[in-house]
Amino acid sequence: MTTFAEIREPSRTGSADSIPGLFERRVALTPDATAVSGGDTRLSYAELDADANRLAHALGEAGVSPGARVGVCAERSPRLIVALLAVLKAGGAYVALDPKQPRERHRTIVEDAGITVLLTESHLLADVDGLAGRSLVLDEESSGNDRWPDTAPAPSPGADDPAYIAYTSGSTGVPKGVVVPHRAVLRLVTEPNFLTIGADDVFLQFAPVAFDASTLEIWAPLLNGARLAVFPPFAPTLDQLAEEVEREGVTVLWLTAGLFHQMADGPLERLAGVRQLVAGGDVLSVAHVNKTLAAHPGIRVINGYGPTENTTFTCCHVITEKVDSETVPIGTPVTGTQVYLLDDEMRPVPDGETGELYAGGDGVALGYLGRPEQTRERFVPDTFGPLPGRTLYRTGDLARRRADGVVEFVGRADNQVKIRGYRVEPGEIEAALLARDDISDAAVVAQDRVHGGKRLVAFYVADHGLSVPELRAGLSETLPPYLVPAAFVRLTGLPLTANGKVDRAALLGEIFRDRPDLGSEYRAPRDGVERELAELWGDLMEIDEIGADDDFFELGGHSLMATQITARISARWNVEVTARAFYENPSVAELAALIEESVK
Repeated sequence: MTTFAEIREPSRTGSADSIPGLFERRVALTPDATAVSGGDTRLSYAELDADANRLAHALGEAGVSPGARVGVCAERSPRLIVALLAVLKAGGAYVALDPKQPRERHRTIVEDAGITVLLTESHLLADVDGLAGRSLVLDEESSGNDRWPDTAPAPSPGADDPAYIAYTSGSTGVPKGVVVPHRAVLRLVTEPNFLTIGADDVFLQFAPVAFDASTLEIWAPLLNGARLAVFPPFAPTLDQLAEEVEREGVTVLWLTAGLFHQMADGPLERLAGVRQLVAGGDVLSVAHVNKTLAAHPGIRVINGYGPTENTTFTCCHVITEKVDSETVPIGTPVTGTQVYLLDDEMRPVPDGETGELYAGGDGVALGYLGRPEQTRERFVPDTFGPLPGRTLYRTGDLARRRADGVVEFVGRADNQVKIRGYRVEPGEIEAALLARDDISDAAVVAQDRVHGGKRLVAFYVADHGLSVPELRAGLSETLPPYLVPAAFVRLTGLPLTANGKVDRAALLGEIFRDRPDLGSEYRAPRDGVERELAELWGDLMEIDEIGADDDFFELGGHSLMATQITARISARWNVEVTARAFYENPSVAELAALIEESVK
């Protein structure tokens, strides 16, 4: 029987055992090199350091002391990067709040994390004001403020101090805060074995900061002397994304699996300058990987796998040649990580046999904030590693190890699923549905669809029918967009197995193509553009009838699917529909009118 050999990380000394410490070393080496770019803003390493130092002092005056949790609710911009670095320099841990999520979700996180100081922007202040004891507006505090010194505050955080807290979906209906220490981030970005990073590299910062992919996007370039190019704060079309990649000269690009697949089927030729394309968050398609390699000889496609609790990546598989296997492996452990495949008795399984994947090493988080029982359940003593007191994270993922040491993902051991790269606990959505007085029972499953991968479908029991907009609006008050189901199906009762449990397998097979109850009458599309659009929507959404006045988002559409539609519109009518235009014209009739006006 085999276990995984430990891959040791490079030794680190001095102040470089924290993110600010390692960043300050980089500033001393290349003070004039560009650290961050975005829009019309460019900050050198020295300028970013000085701006972050000033804001760190302002945070200290506001009451932020070492160990404090600081909320950050801001859109993508260089100013956001200043804010994150400033929180760390002040000795705090940042808690990212996605501006697109509802206020009640923010309130839950702020209260759970014990946030007393919150950084935001003036145009977002109304959404978060009053949630924390004090709000600082970045527009006023982040740069050019001579009230505060541009030298680093003391003391610097240590390796085991929390750097950030990332909130993930919780099966009880309450999100869980994963406490990630500085050492875990440094293990990811310092001399990684899956990625080469040089001073001439340009990383794109595109993922939401509340999504842990941003950990790699932000800190890999800034702690290695490369440039961080921040994507503007809007949801782009594929062509707009490719245009920004070209304009900024991006060499390292991270995409969710779903977006990677779309890009491979879209303007793939425009990624010619990308040397390393990292994709993950879900299973990669062999066909799309091979298509990318064929279009760009010399590119490295990296399949990244890992839960938030082990800091972005646990295993990576670097691909430079055509994949001949049926699936894309998740690869081998990244630097500073140990991986074990264990049976139910926590004994190593032989090569080729399936076991549950446990992750160990410096990437393991400190646990769940304020949840000792859940922490003990998932973070277990490491009886295999060389250092006492370490823990393993029990991922709940099933995998097997090939004879060559490469790991293949098999599936989940529980109900947890991935939707567009986000980890989803169906129980959290079910709890939100059952909180309604008019719903007596509910179950949520992730169904595989022909287009767009998995989609969440909510089955519910109620005395009377509820319109989809009503259900969607209710859930949107407390849940982030990726947790709101794409479809809602009313049943007289949930199917049960012989032992009385909800028969989720039966629900997975219940495919409904009927138009949902939108609370409005169906109006057939006219001939021409309306009919073509309705057929396109119906094909992607797998709904047999789409009305001319039906709202794309009320039908269950999401941003990734909208990107597919705008790409097809561009190919069919040679018209570019921006994400904003799509959101402002979300019905077939409105979008058709926009297209017809553009082609005149």
